[in-house]
Amino acid sequence: MPEAIEIQLKKGALELCVLALLHRQDSYAYDIAARLAEAIGMGEGTIYPLMRRLQADGLVETYLVESSAGPPRKYYRLSEGGKRTFASQQAAWTSFSAAVDQIVFGGAK
Repeated sequence: MPEAIEIQLKKGALELCVLALLHRQDSYAYDIAARLAEAIGMGEGTIYPLMRRLQADGLVETYLVESSAGPPRKYYRLSEGGKRTFASQQAAWTSFSAAVDQIVFGGAK
């Protein structure tokens, strides 16, 4: 796959992936970045600006958790608006990916 297309696909799905991870459990930015790096190869540098935007948009809330290995960690959790946004994006993704699969694979999966 040409690199530019792969990057755009990842960027397009990044917010949904972060919301999905936070839907499962609260987490801190480094852990989210590590999981996304492992799963889809997204770099850490893309996560922090996204986390700030999600917070500014009211989709996530933060709280501090004491850490035995240094300063407290800032954890993120979905707000009520974040939960609604995740449900909406999840439904849109399901519909969109099914349509793309139909076009790309012609219904044969």
